[in-house]
Amino acid sequence: MAEVLLDDVSRIYPDGTPAVSHLSLHVRNNELMVIVGPSGCGKTTVLRLIAGLEPLSGGSISIGGRLVNDVRPSERDIAMVFESGALYPHLTASDNLGFALALRKLPKNEIEKRVGAESRVLRLERLLHRKPQTLSAGQRQRVAVGRATVRVPAVFLLDEPLTHLDAAERIRLRAEFASLQHGLGVTAIYVTHDQSQAMAIGDRVAVMRAGRIEQVDEPLKLYRRPANVFVAGFMGEPAMTLLAGRLESDADRTWVVLGNHRRPFPGN
Repeated sequence: MAEVLLDDVSRIYPDGTPAVSHLSLHVRNNELMVIVGPSGCGKTTVLRLIAGLEPLSGGSISIGGRLVNDVRPSERDIAMVFESGALYPHLTASDNLGFALALRKLPKNEIEKRVGAESRVLRLERLLHRKPQTLSAGQRQRVAVGRATVRVPAVFLLDEPLTHLDAAERIRLRAEFASLQHGLGVTAIYVTHDQSQAMAIGDRVAVMRAGRIEQVDEPLKLYRRPANVFVAGFMGEPAMTLLAGRLESDADRTWVVLGNHRRPFPGN
């Protein structure tokens, strides 16, 4: 529904620690962009900057062509799903799904219609009367995703939404979300430390390290043509094998030398 543009964005904490340094990223309209990297690389900070939950130290952020540096989070037309789900414990699944719609003062029949449609997509029809504490972790995350998607915002922001789920539930829910996102045609930015998730669902993947983006590309292109040693070692399962060697050239061609072995350099 909207492209997201980060231009030379930085975030420096009051103690002088840089969390994000001169980062630029263009998320296309209707794209599912995954930001992946090791713990502490700044990926969640990027998400919070887009949401308006953290102040910028430099640069600019635009959503749908509108500069949002000074726009309040509630006015950015985004929906965010957190690692914990962050449901209202005193509300039923149905009321959690429809909470944002009720705040907008939509008619009751319209809220019921949207909640019903969303619950069918996410297989929640039989759980609508239950409260979060009676649901499994996977069910709670499905409610959290539904609460975001039922609004049909301009942009989805998802912060490690599948971390606490078991492997089978994680695989099922990530496939459901990718299908739902493409069906709705909504721009989504999905943060994870799990490169297998990134490779499985992303239209494109941005690999981060130490507050900077190392490479942005389609999953298979990242795996086959990594920009540097860090990306090569971090992305893919199994990870790429790295060998120390050197290049030698003569009049006719270039060679890769690995120990006592010498092979033509690919592309000669």
